[in-house]
Amino acid sequence: MSTRHSVKVRGGAAAVAAAVLAITMAACGGGDDSKPKAGQAASSNTQGAASQSQDPGSSPKPTPTEVLATVNGESGMTLTINSAVRDAGGFLTVSGQLKNTGSQAFASTAAWRGNELNSSGASVAGVTLVDKAAKKRYYVLRDTDGRCLCTTGLTIIEAGQAVPFFAQFPVPPNNTTQVDFNLPTFATATIKLSG
Repeated sequence: MSTRHSVKVRGGAAAVAAAVLAITMAACGGGDDSKPKAGQAASSNTQGAASQSQDPGSSPKPTPTEVLATVNGESGMTLTINSAVRDAGGFLTVSGQLKNTGSQAFASTAAWRGNELNSSGASVAGVTLVDKAAKKRYYVLRDTDGRCLCTTGLTIIEAGQAVPFFAQFPVPPNNTTQVDFNLPTFATATIKLSG
């Protein structure tokens, strides 16, 4: 292959890589979706005007977040579980939010840590999953330093504050469709698994 042809191949590969990067960046864009991006201003305003003229009563509605379970804890704390998904890597990731619906800051988070993973500090490491059908209990996974693969740093939750949480577990067998989720000080919640 001559030098001239190899330059063309490299140039073509660079062009393809740049196109893939541009598409990836556009798909992963974050921020305020209500503000049009610089390149989208004219086209999105035109599309918006067209859709408003057709049906002024129809506006795009946000996709509701799925709620698998909501349970109550101490002093106005609520736990909402939004997903329990089997990941490709062989994990089960449970996520949701903890919300303080009380009128005072909540600082009794030490019980959430459990007794197994003290090196994680203030966390939700004490959460467990129970597969009743298989009679098996799952504990939060740890990294190589012994810290939980879960939300950490939960010391004080102010009144009205909602804090996202997650916890990763070994994945239950595919025939397990639901498990009991238990975080100390909260009622037990039965949740459906997906993925």
